[in-house]
Amino acid sequence: MDMVDKPLNGSHTWLSIPFDLNGSVVSTNTSNQTEPYYDLTSNAVLTFIYFVVCIIGLCGNTLVIYVILRYAKMKTITNIYILNLAIADELFMLGLPFLAMQVALVHWPFGKAICRVVMTVDGINQFTSIFCLTVMSIDRYLAVVHPIKSAKWRRPRTAKMITMAVWGVSLLVILPIMIYAGLRSNQWGRSSCTINWPGESGAWYTGFIIYTFILGFLVPLTIICLCYLFIIIKVKSSGIRVGSSKRKKSEKKVTRMVSIVVAVFIFCWLPFYIFNVSSVSMAISPTPALKGMFDFVVVLTYANSCANPILYAFLSDNFKKSFQNVLCLVKARDSFLMKENGNVIQRRLKGDSRGLHTKLGIKKTTMHGRAWWLTPVIPALWEAKVGGSPEVRSSRPAWPTW
Repeated sequence: MDMVDKPLNGSHTWLSIPFDLNGSVVSTNTSNQTEPYYDLTSNAVLTFIYFVVCIIGLCGNTLVIYVILRYAKMKTITNIYILNLAIADELFMLGLPFLAMQVALVHWPFGKAICRVVMTVDGINQFTSIFCLTVMSIDRYLAVVHPIKSAKWRRPRTAKMITMAVWGVSLLVILPIMIYAGLRSNQWGRSSCTINWPGESGAWYTGFIIYTFILGFLVPLTIICLCYLFIIIKVKSSGIRVGSSKRKKSEKKVTRMVSIVVAVFIFCWLPFYIFNVSSVSMAISPTPALKGMFDFVVVLTYANSCANPILYAFLSDNFKKSFQNVLCLVKARDSFLMKENGNVIQRRLKGDSRGLHTKLGIKKTTMHGRAWWLTPVIPALWEAKVGGSPEVRSSRPAWPTW
């Protein structure tokens, strides 16, 4: 059996180990016309996981996009790249329900046009994500190793132009997907959304696997590793204490956040590329265990898109406070603290007023049935004691600048 003709389950269907379209292991004996048994339980679990990942990813990345566009303090150079990364992840999540339905229904019911759109969006995310992370790593290298020389280049306008170029390059890279994505039917009449490469030899498939691995993983990963290697060398050789100033401390936090996001991306995508390369470099025997392993690998790539907002919340004070503000957590907390502070101030003013009136011998009189306090003899003493009009301030600390 030609390995190219039997794609695996999942959106990354250019990886074509011999499984039937939605998960069952198929026999290599083509004379057997009995439709294989589909593990509906595992398909249901996989569908549920896809929808959970989709909901978390959509909510998280929508929140990231909103806070960057909403708050002026969030419009930093690094956040421009994060914004585009979140947009790519958001598009990725929008296609996930279609793929989940393919798993649940054991065929693709949405037609060729939607299949091509979903496959294209899937490919754009794969390349835009790693390209954005590469650009962010280069930006960290310039900020730490060449802070003065790179100042004229590290501007929001330049960052926007670079992100436009990233999207353009990603579209060029995935042109083969846009051209050859479509439906394929098996011998039992079930259609799947995949890539129909021309020819029967599998040369196109093999070439595309190598092509995506080099451009979408190996080259960007090499650049990223070199950037952080130079950053480490610079910090070690110059004896810089990164926490010695506010600016350097801020740079350290940003660099740490970007490096962790990159590390998580590599962790989530490396197994997928290992499967990719293995599928063209060795003979793979289809087994239920291998199919389950591949399902986990595909879920891991999608999970990366919903993990990024969580990482931002834990690694960046600005993102954390912005998320809290949007979700009304800070507002509720500050409202409670202001109310408590107001009660304390009122009690203190009341106590101070009574004590001062006693010391100054101010008497209480009644005018037209209403109680009035006589004006103090020494106004300056009154102001010094009471402190003038109470001012209630927010308990939130000032945001750190990046």
